[in-house]
Formats: sequence, structure tokens, C-alpha cells
Amino acid sequence: MKEEFLRLLEKDMEFRYAVAGRLGILEVLRKLDTIAEEQTKIWMEIGKLREEQTKIWKEIEKLREEQTKIWKEIEKLREEQARFREEQTRIWREIERLRRDMVEGFSLVNRHISALGARWGLMSEEAFREGLKGILEKEFGVRVERWSCYDDLGLVYGYPSMIDIDIAVKDNKILLIEIASHIKTSDIYEFKRKAELYKKKANRKPDRLLMVTPYIEEKALEAAKKHKIEIYTKI
Repeated sequence: MKEEFLRLLEKDMEFRYAVAGRLGILEVLRKLDTIAEEQTKIWMEIGKLREEQTKIWKEIEKLREEQTKIWKEIEKLREEQARFREEQTRIWREIERLRRDMVEGFSLVNRHISALGARWGLMSEEAFREGLKGILEKEFGVRVERWSCYDDLGLVYGYPSMIDIDIAVKDNKILLIEIASHIKTSDIYEFKRKAELYKKKANRKPDRLLMVTPYIEEKALEAAKKHKIEIYTKI
């Protein structure tokens, strides 16, 4: 009987509840079973939460790895930017150096050109003057000479200086001649003052005033007509 009773308690739940009810612990056993079921559910939820937490940590780890990659890329970009700025600074310094060299080169060339132009202008006028002198003397029997005078009162330039004028003499007529590669308006008035100086110093008024040039400015031509200065641009 004992063995059968114990077997039934172990194997037969209804029998166990019946005995428990008899013994007054039926309600306690039911609550214990309910608690066991709830505990099982809780542990299952905890298991799920742990799985979710594991997934979250994995995602966090991935994000950290991505963030590390991003920071590495940012660092590379910063290094590239620093190198670019250094290269840009070097290029601008080189450009500035080339600009200075170019300015100096242009200045040097300009000085050479100016010196050459001045030299060529003087050489051209001198050669032209000598050629014209030879033509006038040989072909027309006109004597051409160089008249020099010290302008002590500064009538021509505003300060005392030596003044040179080409003079052609024919049939007792005095022609003052000015030869230039380029005649400006100021050259007209300067030649006019030279003629006045000649009149004052030589005590004789020149019969004609002539200027010979391959190029004369328009306003200078007008001024020459006004002061009765003959202009020859084609010889």
C-alpha cells in the first residue's frame, strides 16, 4: 500500500492534488506551479533580452569600427589638406619669385630698349643732318653750319645752357633748321625760343624757320603753322 501510494503521488497529478487537498496544501502547490511557470517565462524573456543585448553590442561594436575608420579617413584628409596647403604656399612663393623676376626682366629690357631708342634717335638725327647738309651744299650751293651760343639768361630751357642750331646760308638769307626723329608740340616752342635767341645774340632775324622730321604730331603741326615754322616730313 505504501509503495502504491507513493507511486501514485509521484505519477498521478490528480491523485497528488487530491491528497494535497486532503492535507490542506492544494492551493499552495497550485501557486507554486503558477510561480514556476511565471519564472520559466521570465527566464525565457531574460534569454531573449540577452540575445537582443548581444545583438545590440555587436551593432555597437560595428559602429565603433565604422567610427574608427571614419576618424582614420578624417585624419588622412587632414594630412592631405596640410600637404596641399604647404604645396599651395610653395607654389605661391614660386609665382611671387617668378613675378619679381619678370618685373625685373621687363624693367631691364625696357631700360635697354629706352637706351637703344635714345641712341638710335641721336644717331639717326645726326646721320640725317649730315646727309641733308651734304645735299644742300653740293646740289643747291647752300652753306650749312652749326651755330652755338651760351644762353646765359636761360631763354630756351629756363636755365643757362649751351644752345646749338643748324644754319643754312644762301644769297645772304639765313635759314634756321631743326632736325629731329620725332617732333612734339613742346619741340615747336623750343625751336621758336632758339630762333629768338639767335635774333638776340646774332642781332639778325632769321629769314625762314625749318624743321625736318619723319614724324610730327598733329598738335605740333598746328603750332608750327601758327608760328610760321615750315615743316618738312618728306625729303
